[in-house]
Amino acid sequence: MFQGNRAAASVVAFGFALTLAACGGGGSSMHTPPSLTISPQHAGVVVATQTQQFTGTLAGMSSTLNWSVDGVAGGNATTGTVSPSGLYTPPAIGGTHMVTVATPDGSLQASATVGVTDLAGVFTYHNDLARDGVNAQEYALTGSTVSTGSFGKLFSCAVDGAVYAQPLWVPSMSIGGGTHNVIFVATQHDSLYAFDADANPCVMYWYVNLLDTLHGGTAGEASVTWNDVGNCFGDVYPEVGVTGTPVIDPTTNTIYVVSASESNVMSSGNCSGSSAAFFHRLHALDLFTGNEQPNAPVTIAATVPGTGDGSAGGMISFDSQLHHQRAGLVLSNGVVYVPFSAHEDATPYHGWLIGYSAADVQTQTAVFNTTPNGLNGADGGIWGGGGAPAVDSGGDIYVSTGNGVFDEAPPPPNADYGDSTLRLHPSISATPNGANLTVAGWFTPFNQLSFAQGDVDLGSGAGIVLPDQNSGPVLHLLVQTGKDGFIYLMDRDNMGQYNPTDNNQIVQSFQGTQFGTWGTPAFWQNNLYTGGQGDSVRQYAFDSSMGMFATTPVSQSAAMFNYPGTSPAVSSQGASNGIVWATDVSHYGYASSSGSGPAVLHAYSAANLATEYWNSSQGTGDQPGGAVKFVVPTVANGKVYLGTRTEVDVYGLK
Repeated sequence: MFQGNRAAASVVAFGFALTLAACGGGGSSMHTPPSLTISPQHAGVVVATQTQQFTGTLAGMSSTLNWSVDGVAGGNATTGTVSPSGLYTPPAIGGTHMVTVATPDGSLQASATVGVTDLAGVFTYHNDLARDGVNAQEYALTGSTVSTGSFGKLFSCAVDGAVYAQPLWVPSMSIGGGTHNVIFVATQHDSLYAFDADANPCVMYWYVNLLDTLHGGTAGEASVTWNDVGNCFGDVYPEVGVTGTPVIDPTTNTIYVVSASESNVMSSGNCSGSSAAFFHRLHALDLFTGNEQPNAPVTIAATVPGTGDGSAGGMISFDSQLHHQRAGLVLSNGVVYVPFSAHEDATPYHGWLIGYSAADVQTQTAVFNTTPNGLNGADGGIWGGGGAPAVDSGGDIYVSTGNGVFDEAPPPPNADYGDSTLRLHPSISATPNGANLTVAGWFTPFNQLSFAQGDVDLGSGAGIVLPDQNSGPVLHLLVQTGKDGFIYLMDRDNMGQYNPTDNNQIVQSFQGTQFGTWGTPAFWQNNLYTGGQGDSVRQYAFDSSMGMFATTPVSQSAAMFNYPGTSPAVSSQGASNGIVWATDVSHYGYASSSGSGPAVLHAYSAANLATEYWNSSQGTGDQPGGAVKFVVPTVANGKVYLGTRTEVDVYGLK
């Protein structure tokens, strides 16, 4: 039996707190327990080039410290290496590793996880030409690291206009006197920025005004005043500049972006009544400097045969005042494709897809007009809620059109494809719709006429090319969504064309969201994630053996996303740790409203959308800037980049 007083002390060893009792008479003494911590506890770096400094702090005693990676002293080429001072250098392949600091006797140790990404870059809208929205090489962000307290807003980069285009991310660039990861951000003020993707506070490497003389502009030229075009809704306001997401060619270090502008600005205040001259230009800029590449930019122009505008000679010409470059750009097989729709459906207009040589943008390679023969412009814009045309492995391009004339079905076929999904095959020939893009397949819903009459654009959503199936009834599939809220699943090799009574000629169609979608769903591990207006984000499972979707959602978010809904993105470590990122932009506002409110960024478990890991309303200081319609978050290297009205907000591991 112990006699006398006891004094207690705690020692931290191997992560456990041990309480020691000291016996004796005549008083007590408290001893400060030794402890060892590591900072940061979580990190994300790019393979081979991006180092991470870890710091080990030993309190309560004096000792040298030993460093290891995945249990290997100092690490190795497979795990990455760590120096005696805690500087971690990643390996050449992606993965997750544990960096540990310990006292020489191993009695005290602390560990941190580091995600090493081998993602080549985010060079295009929704990550790839399939438009599936997936980054499966994200090793730093998991359900345990994306939580309040460990994840949040790190910094912001101020810009001079609203950011409608998705930020693009390029790793390991030799820029600014070192090797850095860079994000490229375009604004409606016709500006393009190159920011350090990681530096806090924000570091800008270059900025260009796409309308100055070095980039093809003329004196007195400015971004388009919002009420000089359209129907005065103020849907894109207070100016129209760069709206569609640019595209990057990493093989030539070139970024392609389209500016919109007007000169001799004399706004009438009556929307399309301005007397200004209007321009769209395709720019090809050096990634390292922002300088134009040789023979760039080019002023976009096109002419196709057609009777729809009633012009002399049966030709239809592209008009920059009437057309809006809303959808993302496409780079495929050496050609940059630029889609066009209208400003707020102000007629007359057409849908256009115009191709230029990536090597020399002065060379126009293809033109496609969606409705060349319908009367009064005939509509049929290609806009996809800000999405971009998808491309399959064979190079065929998939576009969806909005409200417009449809008369391709007999009698007689007339090459007008309103409210349709088209498979366009690059060719070398004149076509009924232009040149060098041939309709190789198409689908039009049986109720297209009611779509056109009721403003129910099929083309409010952009299509997704599903991965080629190894077996099953249909090997090549495409998903399309639109304002009617249906999910259309098509055989890319036999898209079904038109059936006047129902849609049974395609693989599947069913109600996917309650009130329609604007934008692009995401597809990961045989699951489709779609976010309609006034609805939750929903998860639909694809049965590869049946070649169809289950029509009942597997899960859905508790949060509802008001108009215009959301275009989700997915990050994962291969087939595991999937996170669905969705942005609530319902407070984006019109020009006639009191202004936009903040966006809200959400992170959900991809396995069960009812599980929300985090959102930007939970933590102090995590609120983004003002919401922008249709924006898509970019996820790369442990960070999430979100465009807003005045800034790009960067979220990551704290």
